[in-house]
Amino acid sequence: MSTRPDARLSTPAGTPTRPPYRHVTENCFAEMIGDGGLTGETYRAVLAETAPAFEAIRAWHKDGSRPFVRLPERRDDLPAIEAAAARLRESFETVVVLGTGGSSLGGRTLTTVCQPTFGTVPRRARVRFVENVESRLLDDLVRGLDLKRTAFIVVSKSGRTVETLAQFLVCLAAMRRTIEPKRLGEHVLVITEPGTSPLRRLAEHERFEIIDHDPALGGRFSALSVVGLLPAVIAGLDATATREGAAAVLRETLAASEPGASAPAVGAAINVAMHRHKGIAQTVLMPYGDSLSPFSLWYRQLWAESLGKDGKGTTPINSIGTVDQHSQLQLYLAGPADKLYTFVTVDCAGTGMVIPSAEGLGGEIDWLTGRTMGDLMSASQRATWKTLVKRGRPVRLIRLPVLDARAMGAMMMHFMLETVVAAHLFGVEPFDQPAVEAGKVLARRYMERVTPRPS
Repeated sequence: MSTRPDARLSTPAGTPTRPPYRHVTENCFAEMIGDGGLTGETYRAVLAETAPAFEAIRAWHKDGSRPFVRLPERRDDLPAIEAAAARLRESFETVVVLGTGGSSLGGRTLTTVCQPTFGTVPRRARVRFVENVESRLLDDLVRGLDLKRTAFIVVSKSGRTVETLAQFLVCLAAMRRTIEPKRLGEHVLVITEPGTSPLRRLAEHERFEIIDHDPALGGRFSALSVVGLLPAVIAGLDATATREGAAAVLRETLAASEPGASAPAVGAAINVAMHRHKGIAQTVLMPYGDSLSPFSLWYRQLWAESLGKDGKGTTPINSIGTVDQHSQLQLYLAGPADKLYTFVTVDCAGTGMVIPSAEGLGGEIDWLTGRTMGDLMSASQRATWKTLVKRGRPVRLIRLPVLDARAMGAMMMHFMLETVVAAHLFGVEPFDQPAVEAGKVLARRYMERVTPRPS
């Protein structure tokens, strides 16, 4: 039996019913990389353990108890999301998203894919994300933006996230100094779960628009809900295509006759088998291109917060090509053999601007001229993963024909499913984060000791 499960997972470009990526895992096996790889027997034994996770996912899909499994197939909520996005996009120059962790990373990931990095954004507001509570950042926001032409989306599932509440209170005070009271409500939209949280009470008191956050939907699994889609739709994302990509991955897993027919199950089995049998303590996600940098941060939270419990889990590392070829690659090639590498690559050869020649360069870089920037990116990503393979490092590839809304939905669904299957293999609960609460309690005690100052 082959130890290369990726062969049947190849996805022909342009096939709408299949996931829009190829999951290539052959370079995680001993027959390709030697002692650093898994044997077929070891891999198949761990893969077989994923069967109960499939039953759980199918049960969640049937009863709706884990809404992230139902989201890819939903369309009924999209008109309201698109209507809210249209209002904000057409009425304001800038939309600022206040949130942190799962309330921000999914939206930031999807927005970055469709929003230009430089220049103006034609016919729509530019979306910005404020995730931290650094005082300089908020000072710059309040002083640097025209608040009369700025809207705020405030996201907190619980309505009690202190960082987000602090951000919002500071921004709200600044808006009150600039915007007429009767117009203030037009500038704010709140996403939070029903109940009596501080954020909900404030929004209701001020008559701000509120969109309910599903109480059963965990923040780090909310990227395909209004939390992630609203800011991205403002920036131009096709929400239907995003969910269609996610649905293709979900359908493949739900229909799988055995675990090896599901790319997320294969990925989870490789991760956990590497940890158990090869001492792999860290998993590196290295997408190529700045547009995917937020995706690597989204993945890092998803994997770390879902699996890091009871002394178990592996440490996710976010890395970006080509940049980190010049900062982390030395460690990856010559450091400890304790990492699994996942490359996300886009078929970009022949795309982009042509690299011109210039007088005075000499002939040293003639191999660059006349090629495109896409050619250079393609050659760099291929050379990097192949070099790692030659060093006996385990490498898998997520290969995208194109980076678009459908591809992003598919990758997000892939890694959400891969994470919950890996949680089953590790024997941990993927949907909570109990250790984080202790730090929140201590931070509150420290804040209570600070003497309040006039606002």
